[in-house]
Amino acid sequence: MSVLTDLIFAGSNAVAGLTENAVNEAIAKYGADAKVAFPDTAYFFPTIYAATGVKVSTLGDLPACVGVLKGLISNKPELGDALNAGLATAVGAEIIEGLKYAASENPYAEDSGIGFVPDPIIRSLGVPLVTGDIPGVAVVLGKADDPANAVNVIKDYQSKGILTFLVGDVIEQAIEGGVKLGLEFRVVPLGHDVTSVIHVVTVAIRAALIFGGVQPGDLGALLTYTKERVPAFVNTFGALNEVVVSAGAGAIALGFPVIVDVDLGENQVPGALESVTDHALTVKKSLELRNIKIKVKELPIPVAFASAFEGEIIRKADMKVEFYSGKGVTAELVKMADIDAVEDHSIVIDGPDFDTGDVNYNLATCIQVAGAKMQADFESVIERRIHTWYNYMEGVMHTGQRNQFRIRISKEAFEKGLRLKHFGEVLYTMIMDEFDAVVDKCQITFITDPAKAE
Repeated sequence: MSVLTDLIFAGSNAVAGLTENAVNEAIAKYGADAKVAFPDTAYFFPTIYAATGVKVSTLGDLPACVGVLKGLISNKPELGDALNAGLATAVGAEIIEGLKYAASENPYAEDSGIGFVPDPIIRSLGVPLVTGDIPGVAVVLGKADDPANAVNVIKDYQSKGILTFLVGDVIEQAIEGGVKLGLEFRVVPLGHDVTSVIHVVTVAIRAALIFGGVQPGDLGALLTYTKERVPAFVNTFGALNEVVVSAGAGAIALGFPVIVDVDLGENQVPGALESVTDHALTVKKSLELRNIKIKVKELPIPVAFASAFEGEIIRKADMKVEFYSGKGVTAELVKMADIDAVEDHSIVIDGPDFDTGDVNYNLATCIQVAGAKMQADFESVIERRIHTWYNYMEGVMHTGQRNQFRIRISKEAFEKGLRLKHFGEVLYTMIMDEFDAVVDKCQITFITDPAKAE
C-alpha cells in the first residue's frame, strides 16, 4: 500500500503548495478584502462550508482554509490518513477554482467546460435523483489512449440515463466522437484542469446540504450522506499522476469508488479503487460498485433510447422531417378493443413512410389495445405517455399531444435509418412494459395518407 499512499501524499502536498502560493498571489494582487465567490450559490465555497462551517467571502478568509487543508495531510502511510489527504486535495482544488472567479466573472468563457454548477441546476436534479430517473452520477476524467473507448463508455452511460461529468481532454474526445453534450443530454463537460473535478464534488456536497438536511460543519454526517445517498463514481482514462491519484482519494473518502483503466496490481483497494483494463467492462463494474441496477430496454431501433434525450431541441436547420398540425393532419389516438380484434405487435404504415424526400408529412397514430383488465379510462393515460416515449429517442423532438402536436426528426437520426416502423417498436415496447398489468395485446397503425388521415 505504500506506493499508493506515497502517490496520494505527493499529490496532496503538491496541491497544498500550489494552493498556498495562489492564495498569497491573489491577496497581493487584489487585497485581502477583495470579494471571492462562486456564481449563483448560497453555499460560499461549498466543500469548505459543508466540512467546517466557514463562510468564505473574501480572499482574506482563505489563508485559514489553507491551514485546515495542510492539517489534513499527515504523511502517515495509513489508508485512512491518505484518504484525509485526498480530502485536502479537494479543498485545495476548490480554492484554486474559486480564485479563478476572483480573477474573472466567467473564467470558463474560453473553455469547452462549464466550470461551477449553480444551485438552481442542483435543485432541478433533486427529484430525478430521488425517483431514480437519474440512477447514478459518473465522473469521466483524463484522456483515453483510444478515444473510441471513452466515447463508448460515455454513450453507454448516456443510454442508461446516468448523469455524466467530463474532466480533461476526454471532453474533446467525446465531442469528436459525436457525443451530444449539455445538461439536457446528461453529459456535462466541466473543464480541462484536474481541479475542475471539484465542481462535481460540490454538486454532491450541496445535495447533502439541500436535500439531506446535513448541517454545515458536520463532516461525519456529510461523508455518510455522500457515501450512502449519492450514487456517484469515477472513471479515469490514461496514465495517472500523483495529483489525479490524490483527487481520486478524495472521491473515495466521499464514498465514490474509482475505476481506472491502468493495471494497479496490488495497489488496488477492493470496492474503492479498482483496475478495469477491458473498457467493455468499465460500465458494468462501475455500476456494480455503487449497486446501481438499471432495467435496460433493448429496442430494435437505430438510435439511442433514454431519458437523457428528453430535452433535446431539434432546430429547423438540423431537421430532416416534420409532422406538424399547423401544416397537415395529425392525431394520436388510443382505443380499447376486443382481444380477438387485436393482432399483437402488428405495426402497419398506411401511406408513405417519411423517406420520400418531402419535409412535411401527415401522421395519424392509431393504437389499439386489449386486455382482460383494460378499461376505457386508461386510453388517455397511455396517450399522454406517447410524448415522453418519442422524446426518449435520440434525434426526435415531440411537443403537444392528441391532434395538436409537432414531431421533428433530425437529419442525423434519419441518416442512421430511423423510420416510422421504429416509432411503432417504441410504442409497442413501452406500452407492453409500462402497462403490462392491463394490456395483453397491442397493435399500431400509422396513417400518412392525407385522405385517410382525415
